Amino acid sequence: LFWRVRTVRFLFGTASAAKAARAGGGGRDERDARRRGTDAAGARPPRLRRRVLPVPAGPTGLRRLAALRHRGFDWNDGLFDVTWSENNEHVLVTCSGDGSLQLWDTARATGPLQVFKEHTQEVYSVDWSQTRGEQLVVSGSWDQTVKLWDPTVGKSLCTFRGHESVIYSTIWSPHIPGCFASSSGDQTLRIWDVKTTGVRIVVPAHQAEILSCDWCKYNENLVVTGAVDCSLRGWDLRNVQQPVFELLGHTYAIRRVKFSPFHASVLASCSYDFTVRFWNFSKPDPLLETVEHHTEFTCGLDLSLQSPTQVADCAWDETIKIYDPVCLTMLA
Repeated sequence: LFWRVRTVRFLFGTASAAKAARAGGGGRDERDARRRGTDAAGARPPRLRRRVLPVPAGPTGLRRLAALRHRGFDWNDGLFDVTWSENNEHVLVTCSGDGSLQLWDTARATGPLQVFKEHTQEVYSVDWSQTRGEQLVVSGSWDQTVKLWDPTVGKSLCTFRGHESVIYSTIWSPHIPGCFASSSGDQTLRIWDVKTTGVRIVVPAHQAEILSCDWCKYNENLVVTGAVDCSLRGWDLRNVQQPVFELLGHTYAIRRVKFSPFHASVLASCSYDFTVRFWNFSKPDPLLETVEHHTEFTCGLDLSLQSPTQVADCAWDETIKIYDPVCLTMLA
């Protein structure tokens, strides 16, 4: 069972090979994947569409979705990431291939509330701080910079420099106020502190582009990275000389990795090998399950914060799938 959403390819919208070349250093696997998306939708004026998703009745959770009203925003360039406000259920931020961030209010059937245009190349990642009382957004770009934003202010608060290639992922620590991680095509994981605007820790985490990173929900010192070398590595930030675990099994670049919000040693990853894999890094045989239900690159993945068994993923085959993998059902 799945949603078939015609705009997903546009939401993954990729830039041309020329833009990838301009970014200066995108690895072969990631660049080839982006090249596959050159059929992204052309320029269209921003607007808000409303329609009911044709979701059939099915397992727990899907029956409810049939009645939900779906709202979708269009932008005139590829959209690479999205993050919800932590204090307003209607507000979200997206980032795009034209170097801008867009602030949207889903309660308004108009264009964006604000557009922030300071990055000089594609903005590939955006995240809203989860720390209460801290309304901060962080963005990472192909221009090799990270920018800090307060959505109530019309310009960025500061710019973080240090990465030597494309920045693929920026994510706030769920534990430490003002602290975030970034991963890059320069093969490093970096930990930053907004109070110093400088890098705190540099981890040469892989000998390949690092496309994703995530912070453990149960351990403020544990961060995982996923890379073009097909490996996942866990890092204890108190001692980064060696990874505390390495997970092997994917056969192509790892596009997204997510820690479980319910199990301290469980995480999930998706890859350009079309699979989603579930792991328990505390086990001698860590691979719990491999799910292969997409026919194209699997690029998006998240584990539900409400249900300990529910997962959503999406791919270039224009489908989003919501399901309960066997391994998580057994852990529940």
